[in-house]
Amino acid sequence: MTEQPHIVNKSGEVATEKVEPVMNRISDERKQQILDDFENFRSYLGKRIHMAENIGLSEESIAKVAQKIADYLAKHEEPQNNEEQLLYELWKVGNEEERHKLAHMLVKMVKEKEDK
Repeated sequence: MTEQPHIVNKSGEVATEKVEPVMNRISDERKQQILDDFENFRSYLGKRIHMAENIGLSEESIAKVAQKIADYLAKHEEPQNNEEQLLYELWKVGNEEERHKLAHMLVKMVKEKEDK
């Protein structure tokens, strides 16, 4: 049995280069469930952010992973709803710094929704 790549290794270090192989492991059916509805998407992100915080990742590390995931989604997945279309359009026009800030904002938005 081979070990699958993970974005965060056992010592808590983030390997953003592993985002794409990890995302590719998610079945098309599961991706559809996550992306079909924006609330499902936000809930999925919220659970992952909560897990990342529980293992001690900083907000900056979480935002870096969120940025890589957003890059992947922009390249490989079609927006499924108006909210995702808006995020996609913002992502396309943003430069690297703006995309990083948008990733921080997405993390913050999801965390605030989870905290309520």
